[in-house]
Amino acid sequence: MNFQTLLAILQEFALIYPLFMAYLWIVGGITYFVRWEKWGKDEVDRPPSLETYPGVSVIVPAHNESFALTETIESLIAQKYPNFEIIVVNDGSEDNTGDIINTYADAGKIRGIHLETNQGKAAAMRVATLASANEILVCIDGDAILDPHALTWLARHFENPRVGAVTGNPRVRNRSTLLGKLQVGEFSSIIGLIKRAQRIYGRVFTVSGVVSAFRKTAVYRAGFWDLNKLTDDIDISWRLQMDHWVIRFESNALCWILMPETLKGLWQQRLRWAQGGVEVLMDQAKGLLKWRRRHMWPVFIEFLLSVIWSYTILVLGIILVIAQITDAPELPRLSDWLPSWGGAIIGATCLIQFAIALLIDSRYERGISRFYFWIIWYPVVYWLLNVFTTIVALPRAVFGKRKRAIWVSPDRGEQFHANAKD
Repeated sequence: MNFQTLLAILQEFALIYPLFMAYLWIVGGITYFVRWEKWGKDEVDRPPSLETYPGVSVIVPAHNESFALTETIESLIAQKYPNFEIIVVNDGSEDNTGDIINTYADAGKIRGIHLETNQGKAAAMRVATLASANEILVCIDGDAILDPHALTWLARHFENPRVGAVTGNPRVRNRSTLLGKLQVGEFSSIIGLIKRAQRIYGRVFTVSGVVSAFRKTAVYRAGFWDLNKLTDDIDISWRLQMDHWVIRFESNALCWILMPETLKGLWQQRLRWAQGGVEVLMDQAKGLLKWRRRHMWPVFIEFLLSVIWSYTILVLGIILVIAQITDAPELPRLSDWLPSWGGAIIGATCLIQFAIALLIDSRYERGISRFYFWIIWYPVVYWLLNVFTTIVALPRAVFGKRKRAIWVSPDRGEQFHANAKD
C-alpha cells in the first residue's frame, strides 16, 4: 500500500465514520421514539400505575455542594412516590454542606452520613448502599434537580428481574453562555439519541452518573463502584452488563443538571470522561474475547472506532500542516481540504440530526427548538474538543498510574459560581 492509497483511506474514514454514526443514532432515536415515547409533556406527568411500589433508596453523594444542595433535597422530598428514603452523604466537605444535611436530618426528612475526609463519589455511594434499606437505589448528584415523577418512571423497569440498572434523562439547566446553549443541544442531539439507539440494539455504553437507578443485588454482584476509576458510571455500567444484567434508558425520568460553561471546565470534564472510558475498556478487553460476552461487542466497537477516528483526524491535520510548509507534491494542499460535497453532506446530516433530536425532546421541554441556531456550531466546538481529549486521554490511561478518584469540584456555570461566592 503506497502513501497516496493510505491517505485516501484515512480521508474516506474521516468522512464516513461520523456520517454512519449520525444515521445510526437517528434511526435508533426514531425507533425508540415510535416504540416507547408519545407526544406531549403530559405523559411525563402521568407515569404508569405500578402493581407494587417497591422501596427506593435515593442516594446523594455530596462534596462542597452547599450552593445547590438545598434545591436538590427539596426536589427529592417533593417526589410523588409512596415508598422511598433519602440518604445524603457528606464526603469530607469544606463548606457548610454538612450543616444543610444535619438540618434536614434533624427534621426527619433525610438520613445523613458524614465522612471525615474526601473519599470520592464511589466510596460515598458504597457507604450509602450498605446503609440503605431498599433493593432499588437511585443515585443523583448533589447539584441536580429531580422531576417529581422520576422515581416512578425509574422504578417501573425493575419489575423485570433481568434489569440491573436504568439511566435517566439529564437536561441542562444552566444556559447563560454559548457553551451552555451548545450543551442543551448536545444532550438532545448527541447523548439523547445515543442512549435511545443503544437501548434499541440492546446495550448501553454508560448510565448517566448524574441520574441513574440500580438493583442492589446487581451492584453487589458487580463488586460495587470502583474506588480507582475516574468514571465510576462507565465502570459500573460495563461490569453490570458483562455480568449479563440489562441496562435501560428511561426518557421520562428527567433530571435537571449543571454543566461547565467555561472552556477550561469543559476540557477537564471531557478529558475525565475520555480517560475513564479508555480505562474501563482496557480492564474489560480480555473478558470481551469470550463468546458469551458478544452482546457487548457493538458498544466496544463503537468506542474503539471513535478513538481511531480521533487519531485519524490528528494524522490528517499533521499532514495538512506539513503540506503547507513544504513543496512535497504528493501531499494535499489546503484547497483540497476546503468544504466539498463531503463537507456539505456532513453539514446537512448534522442539521437533520439536530432537528430530529429537538423535535423528540420538545415533549419534555417547551421551546427547546430555539436552541437550533446555537447547536449548528456544535461540530466546530465539540468535535475538536472530543478529538483532542481522546488524543490526550489514551496515553494517560495506558501509562498513567491509577489512584483513588476523589472529589474535585467542577465548573458548574457562571451563574452558579456567582451564587456560591455570595
